[in-house]
Amino acid sequence: MKKLLLLIVCLVCLVQHGFSQDKHFTQFYAAPMTLNPALTGVMEGKYRVGMNYRDQWRRVLDNPIKTFAVGADLRFDSPARTARQDAIGLGINFVNDKVPVIDFNTTQVAIALAYHKALDVNERQFLSLGLQAGLTQRSVNYASLNFHDQFDGSTGYTFGTGENLPGNNISYTDYNVGLNYTAKIGKYGGVYAGLALHHFLQPNISFYETKNEGDKLYRKLSGQFSANIPLQRNNRVSFLPRFLFAAQGPHLEINTGANLRFVMGKYGTSALVFGSWVRPVKNNDGMGIDAVVALLGFEISNVVFGFSYDLNLEALSANQRQGAFELSVTYLGNYENEEILCPKF
Repeated sequence: MKKLLLLIVCLVCLVQHGFSQDKHFTQFYAAPMTLNPALTGVMEGKYRVGMNYRDQWRRVLDNPIKTFAVGADLRFDSPARTARQDAIGLGINFVNDKVPVIDFNTTQVAIALAYHKALDVNERQFLSLGLQAGLTQRSVNYASLNFHDQFDGSTGYTFGTGENLPGNNISYTDYNVGLNYTAKIGKYGGVYAGLALHHFLQPNISFYETKNEGDKLYRKLSGQFSANIPLQRNNRVSFLPRFLFAAQGPHLEINTGANLRFVMGKYGTSALVFGSWVRPVKNNDGMGIDAVVALLGFEISNVVFGFSYDLNLEALSANQRQGAFELSVTYLGNYENEEILCPKF
């Protein structure tokens, strides 16, 4: 019975997490190319390498849902003589999302190109356009599934199944586009705002060889806004509000909250970040608060570490501790603290 309940939970997760909605990271700014392709090359340095790991529903499932991403991007000056203040971003991103029990896997490799247009001679404002193209593969392990016609009535699921099962592996191409605006305010402050349209060609994601409208991946429109507001003149304490929305088919997700950043050490080469926000979501059951999030981050020179935990409120009300743990690590190469502003968490 326990295995059956786990299977039902995973099948529900498969429908919601695998088909209707994209993978997502709570620390969305720590996965910039997953968030918005226009953020490719928007960094405080010349190149960036990052890793994200998300572990979800560990207290509910024997094997938790796992999402892993690793990406690398670089920023270089525009070769055009008439646009020397502009910059170009180039990146590659790998994402793997695995739902246990039924071994449902989604793997994507994507490349992104972004152009960062300087809007003033002092390079304090940039408007960025980014394009991303990826190849996605999905697979499911039918050997881990049991059907009613396999039950022998006493000892277990020993019979073969008469279910008409399609091939267990598909692949498709996918395309995303995004815009992002960055502005430096004063010596230390800044605002950042962006929009992205994911899956704008709506690829077919069915395991069956069909061309039905319901077999297409929903387009997703997302937008993010954040700011860096110094609370002290020397920028040793900063207030960092965050906002993200994503609408995909009948689903809507919002992340809203803020971080506080404290500069550590005499020379300001390290920082400690605390953050918290809430995540309202809308689906077929209406609007509600999905989770509250706590974040702890460390900046040590050009390396950034982030730890966060999502606490599901509905599960908490049922005396369960259902949530998700997330870890991010980012390395910034040729770190230049004053050149380009970019949110890290």
